[in-house]
Amino acid sequence: MKIGSDSLRRMKSTTPIPMLTAYTAPVARALEKAGIPIILVGDTVGMVEMGFDSTRHITLEHMQYHIGAVRRGAPETHIIGDLPFGTYDGPLQALASARVLIQAGADSVKLEGPNLDVVGYLVEQGVDVVGHTGLTPQTSKDFKQVGRTEEDACRVYDEAVAIADAGAFMVVLEHIPASLAARITSALRVPTIGIGAGAACDGQVLVINDAIGLGDYWPPFSRQYAYVGRTIVDVATSFMKEVADGTFVDNVLRFNSSRK
Repeated sequence: MKIGSDSLRRMKSTTPIPMLTAYTAPVARALEKAGIPIILVGDTVGMVEMGFDSTRHITLEHMQYHIGAVRRGAPETHIIGDLPFGTYDGPLQALASARVLIQAGADSVKLEGPNLDVVGYLVEQGVDVVGHTGLTPQTSKDFKQVGRTEEDACRVYDEAVAIADAGAFMVVLEHIPASLAARITSALRVPTIGIGAGAACDGQVLVINDAIGLGDYWPPFSRQYAYVGRTIVDVATSFMKEVADGTFVDNVLRFNSSRK
């Protein structure tokens, strides 16, 4: 059964929350089969799947496409859709953008930074909102850890508290010191989801391409459980060899006969 925002909020400090990204129906289907309660269709798709050098190139149409694919693959999983850069500069624009993602299949939307008027307005209009502070890739100049100085730590802390007070039912904390994430998690009445933010958060999120090792570069706070990129190279090499030596068709027939 799909978990709603109220149920997710009640998981605060009681049940660790695992979250993975997905961008395609087959991957979403596998995550739902595994029992992952939340799938984030992140604008990370622009970098890990589409080859862009930044998440800022992602459009509403891109997100609409990928959210639809993930919803078809995981009909019973809570899906969070990222609002792309430039689509929530004001409350009315944010609401129109959020409705596009919800119509595509999202259960809630995520937006970066202390856009408190936007968060409050969306919540007033019945949209479930996930906040995001710390490293905010849509506006950051680099991917260095955030909140290392006392001044910056205070800023991130205040932003997280304000985002939750504005009505967000969950807050993502990205690439901040573990001690700061622990302080924020203790202060908020809603769950925190960490990515490179230490073990004290109420949950953890991981980009699926990082988890399965599909790519050439992974951030220092990622975790690989497999190396699918190497498997693809091995498969392509084997296929090329079989075509070259004329054994491919016979091997296809043999493989399908063994599955009967």
